[in-house]
Amino acid sequence: MRKQRVTPLISGTLILTATGMISRIIGFFYRIFLSRNFGEEGMGIYQLLAPILALSFSFCVAGIQTAISKYVAEESSAKDCNASFHKFLAGTALSMMLSLLFSSVTYRHAEFLASEFLLESRCAPMLRIIALSIPFASMHSCVNGYFYGIKKTGIPAATQLAEQLARVGSVYLLLLYAHQKNGVISINCAVIGLVVGEIVSMLISFFAIYQRFYQIRAALRLPRLQEWTHAGSAIFSLALPLSANRIVLNFLQSIEAIQIPNALMKYGHNNSSALGIYGMLTGMALPLVLFPCALTNSLAVMLLPTISEAEAANNHKKIHHTISTTLHSCTILGIFSTALFLFFGEFLGNFLFSNKTVGGYIMTLSFICPFLYLSTTLGSILHGLGRTRITFCFSIVSLSIRLCFVFFLIPLYGIRGYLWGLLLSQLIHTFLLYLAVRRITRFT
Repeated sequence: MRKQRVTPLISGTLILTATGMISRIIGFFYRIFLSRNFGEEGMGIYQLLAPILALSFSFCVAGIQTAISKYVAEESSAKDCNASFHKFLAGTALSMMLSLLFSSVTYRHAEFLASEFLLESRCAPMLRIIALSIPFASMHSCVNGYFYGIKKTGIPAATQLAEQLARVGSVYLLLLYAHQKNGVISINCAVIGLVVGEIVSMLISFFAIYQRFYQIRAALRLPRLQEWTHAGSAIFSLALPLSANRIVLNFLQSIEAIQIPNALMKYGHNNSSALGIYGMLTGMALPLVLFPCALTNSLAVMLLPTISEAEAANNHKKIHHTISTTLHSCTILGIFSTALFLFFGEFLGNFLFSNKTVGGYIMTLSFICPFLYLSTTLGSILHGLGRTRITFCFSIVSLSIRLCFVFFLIPLYGIRGYLWGLLLSQLIHTFLLYLAVRRITRFT
């Protein structure tokens, strides 16, 4: 009998999932390590940096990476390596210019951003350190976009794992050195680890893309001025709405993240207690609940080029089969995860973090699992079909619901008000995405 060939979607997803699982396991124990060294308040301060990191990725590379991946996927099916090469060069050049600009602004205005935007002046030194990592992160993200487009996921997987290992290893060595010298241990050590991780992953990705182009050098040539203009225009026209959408979404998410501790203080907590609750929720409970997302995120990354390629070939049968397989898999994973976290949440909170409160958060958050995993993949399907405006509008609706709960219910009911908002917003978001996919693809 003829053996059935494993599709690039399945093989790529498996590679990314395996690496993602390993990275998440390392990262999860790393968070336990950080929480025990810096406490709940330290974790809360560290988590406040997430909005700046998210905004930097959105502004500098998010839309460009997606554009590179989409164009490379389409041109790879047409065996046009030279056009893909030009798109990659144009996208990377644009991303590097934006990242250097964002990095410079962040470094120069760290005090203002910390005190006026993050509402926590202790974040200023960490923002200066983070600013150094932005160009490195942009470079390896563009390389990852190229390899996602040609469905070779080994390189992005390797850079992800190397970044995690370098981050954890560098922080451990810094803390070990501080202990030996009887020095003061600062949460800044964790931020330095971010920079080291980005540098290592950038070096690996740079070497990989050099090897790739060296192997196909006979088919490549540097773009002429007109080709530079054409490639740059194509990348920019697709990346601009994607980046604008991501910037708006991440800005709203930043407001959400920053206002949660502020709303908790209105409920009656002091600053230290509010940051502690925020750290337990976003630095301990949520990462555990999001652990299975290693699978759905990997699937989402591979879905975009797969759906784009099928749409370019007008292969509706392949699109419907991919959607069906994806929805069934994510639903089963979501139900299983909900049962796991619901029945063992309290035990996991006590065992991993020695904190019963974290266990309660895990049990409540368990109900978002099916909707969270489905929305990730449904959004990627719509992106592959070129319907980015729809996903943007639905994300705005979801975020608006959560912000209403942050501003109006947390001051009345504490962190429970935010957890209710998470559940409701995720349910509505998933339902809207499913209706859009069903209408556009006529999938039943």
